[in-house]
Formats: sequence, structure tokens, C-alpha cells
Amino acid sequence: MRELLRVVEAPRHCSYLPQEVATLEYRIIPEIDSASYSRFLTRGYRRFGIQFFRPGCRWCCRCRSIRVRVHDFAEGRRWRRVLKQNEDIEVVVRPPELTPEHLALYGRYHRFMESHRDWPHHDPRPQSYSQAFLLGGEGFAREVAYFRGGRLVGCALMDDVGDAVSLVYFYYAPEWREQSPGVFSILTQFRYARERGYRYAYLGYWIPENRSMSYKSQYRPHEILTRYPADGESPEWREPAPSEIPAGSLHPSVRDLEPPPRHGTRERNAS
Repeated sequence: MRELLRVVEAPRHCSYLPQEVATLEYRIIPEIDSASYSRFLTRGYRRFGIQFFRPGCRWCCRCRSIRVRVHDFAEGRRWRRVLKQNEDIEVVVRPPELTPEHLALYGRYHRFMESHRDWPHHDPRPQSYSQAFLLGGEGFAREVAYFRGGRLVGCALMDDVGDAVSLVYFYYAPEWREQSPGVFSILTQFRYARERGYRYAYLGYWIPENRSMSYKSQYRPHEILTRYPADGESPEWREPAPSEIPAGSLHPSVRDLEPPPRHGTRERNAS
């Protein structure tokens, strides 16, 4: 592993809990092997490109890392319904790539979310896409490409670290929205992990008080990281108590994943 920088950003307005102040711990790591990254995942880190991050808030601990035990996950009726709705989708798992088709779809998705969810304007460019999704991850970064009628309609970025998967980011064609593409993509990546005998799928951060981030608790059984351990401390994962899970978070719905974070900005945060 080769690390260039480790820093905690200055406190800023939290984009998920408006009443809170947020800060992220960043690590810039251009070279890392899958075993080292697996250990980072157990300690609550996420990855975009060569940028690794996790919450570093001193005053709040509501962003909780969550992982699903995929070998125990059961595809109940509501999950099977989503899978059936998308039987015509072709799934291809491959190393991440950037083509004009990728960039056009990524741009359409962001323009849709700007109007639908009031996301800040984002003008996708090849350089920014490459920095977020193509850099780093040599040997373990994957792209789950979704095709309908031979046309790319969705793309999930996923890390395969050999004993678990980390769901990084997902974007899709707006016209696919009615068939719950976000749920379908999560279930597809669970199947990928289960078929390989992996134990966990990391879903990023679960925030019970934020409706757009609370949905992750509907995927069971799952565990949460009790706290973000300091160097030398061992991470501790446990199942959340029923009282910690808001009832509304258990309802299946189409998910709108947050944009990737940008270092030094206030508008975007970690997914």
C-alpha cells in the first residue's frame, strides 16, 4: 500500500442532517491491494478513485457503516417481484471503462436528478468520471453494466475484494426508473457475492434519520459498525437493535443514490 496523504477536512454543513455539522477523514492511496482494502472496509472506509474516506465527525455518530450478510439474505416476494420486472435486462460484469455511451448515460442521470431531487448541477466530463471511477482499484474494481435491447441502461461501480463486495455507485437511464433499477442492481450484486461464497456486501453509510439513506436497513440480515476505530483498535460490528430501525425505512422503494463526494465542497457527502 502506498499512501500520499491523510487529512480531516474542516467542519461544514451536513448535507444529510441539516441540523448537524459534518467532517470527513480522507486518505489518498494510489496503490492498494484487495486484502488491505478489505481491512479498510471493516474500518468504515469508502472509496472513489484513489480517495478513501469515512466520517470524522466529533459531535455526531449517526452515519453508520452497514454491511449485509449475503449468504443469509433471502430473496422474499418483494425482491422476486423486482427481479421478475427486470428479466429482460442483460447483466455484464467487467473492469470499469469509459465510453461515450457511459458518459452520455451518466449525464442524463444527473440532469434527471437535478430536476427530480434538486441535486446541484454537475457537468460530467471524462476527467472527473475517470478520477472517481477508473483510477485506483487495480485488480478489484468492477463495473456491473446493465443492457436492455443491446443498449446500456445502467451501470453499477463495485469493488470485489475477494471476501466481500463494496457497492460504490449506481446510475441509470431515467426511463428505467419505474422498474426499480436501484433495488435490482443491489440484488444483482448480492447474487454476485453469494455465488462466489463471499460473506458480506458493504452498502456504505446508513442514516436512520435521513429517508434517502435509511432504506439500507431493509436488506437483512445486516450489521453496523459500532464506532470508527482509531489505528490500533479493532473494529466491532453488530446487528442493530429493533429500536434503532425506523419503521418507514423498511418499505421497498426505488433508490436514488447520492452523488460522489468532492473534497472541500459543502454540497455533497458520502453515499
